[in-house]
Amino acid sequence: MREEPVAGPESEPAGPVPAVPAAPAVARQGAAEPPPGQEPASGQTPAPEEAAAPYSPWNDPRLPWEGKPRRVDIVCWAAITLSGLYYLSLLPFRASLVGSHPIVMVLLNGSLEAIVSAAAFARVGHGSLAVVLLASIPGLIKFDIIYWWAGRLWGEKILQLFTGRRGRARKRAERFIERVHRWGRWFTWPAVVLSPFLPIPNALVYAVAGWTGMSWVTFLVLDAIGNLAWAGMLAGLGYALGQHAVSVAQAISRYGLWVAIAIVVLVVASQLRNARTQT
Repeated sequence: MREEPVAGPESEPAGPVPAVPAAPAVARQGAAEPPPGQEPASGQTPAPEEAAAPYSPWNDPRLPWEGKPRRVDIVCWAAITLSGLYYLSLLPFRASLVGSHPIVMVLLNGSLEAIVSAAAFARVGHGSLAVVLLASIPGLIKFDIIYWWAGRLWGEKILQLFTGRRGRARKRAERFIERVHRWGRWFTWPAVVLSPFLPIPNALVYAVAGWTGMSWVTFLVLDAIGNLAWAGMLAGLGYALGQHAVSVAQAISRYGLWVAIAIVVLVVASQLRNARTQT
């Protein structure tokens, strides 16, 4: 603080008093606005109109993008949704087809019971193992490229949605993502091949492949190799069982309606349980 000279009645100032410069605008206003391109200093409160960000209905944590989605985001999200609806629509027919037209079921679904049944039918003279293995490739990998694409578009955000919020599956998935961070493609490539045998959702592995930059050609080749090995193991089991597996498949097909109802009940119960654990 500048001290003013005290002038007594018998004294005059020794000289002219220098003019005091006006206080800068920063001191008068109490807070300075930062220069353009710089962030405000710590402790400085932004203006009310800047602090209140506009609400956007697209900012939903259940969606893998932020803000308004692009056209490619909507297409990929719709493809994931339609793939789930496709498998749900096949549920009423799985039991009846597995004992009557197992090759058709392998081509449409690629399910475990369909491959085993088709190989067992081949053992008793209905079809061949080569046809079973060829039909299993499109049946098993037809939607995998969509999850690779989701990983390429949304990265780690879609991985968080696939792993859920809690539970043992989430812990296994988090450990898998940590290994991907640590080893990169040297871990991702064999993971895609072994994905049918791993105790984590296949969609998570495929999304990680897209997230880490694997090309779609490499992904499809590795995915086909892994699923062919998986189908070969199941076909070998069905071929070894032979007539026993055929008899079981035909019995399932005979009571297909009740089996289909049981499958639907199990799927709905599983979905409700997963939704309860994630809330």
